[in-house]
Amino acid sequence: MVQAINLKKGMVFSQDGKMIRVLKANHHKPGKGNTVMQMDLRNIESGAVVHKTMRPTEKVELVEITKKKAQFLYNEGDVYTFMDTETYEQYEISSEQLGDDRLYLMPNIEVQLEFADGSKLLGVELPATVVMKVVHTEPGIKGATVTGTGKPATMETGLVVQVPDFIKEGEELVVNTTEGTYKSRADSNN
Repeated sequence: MVQAINLKKGMVFSQDGKMIRVLKANHHKPGKGNTVMQMDLRNIESGAVVHKTMRPTEKVELVEITKKKAQFLYNEGDVYTFMDTETYEQYEISSEQLGDDRLYLMPNIEVQLEFADGSKLLGVELPATVVMKVVHTEPGIKGATVTGTGKPATMETGLVVQVPDFIKEGEELVVNTTEGTYKSRADSNN
């Protein structure tokens, strides 16, 4: 059992016979009253996302998760295929199970497959950053600096990220998978 105040993004717990993944957890102190935990949670089986408020002292049962190193191979429609890098066994995960994580999946990217009870595939743990190419953004503004307000850029997977004004279409960028934010231009030596 763990208290709600200790829940963090990516953790999985069991509640009412359902496995729930924490997508976002914020400690919130309203003007009056007690502190609460505001969380976005995804039901792993149905893919439904709900916003829930819990008392910080409320307890939940954490699910034991085991991980296997895998490589993303391809997707056909709403089914994403991964391969265990040691056994070459392939696993399929639906887009509902992946949620927004699917927007960070690049061919051959290394991920961790997450299993509950040793056999039930829950989803993937992404690397901290991924390198993606910009497929659409507005033209740069002459004299733009890093301190500008930025502009939206659509990456090759459909992910939209706020980037500095000087970023152009075709550039490769490092994107933070935890926050979905621009980190830097990709090093050309990669």
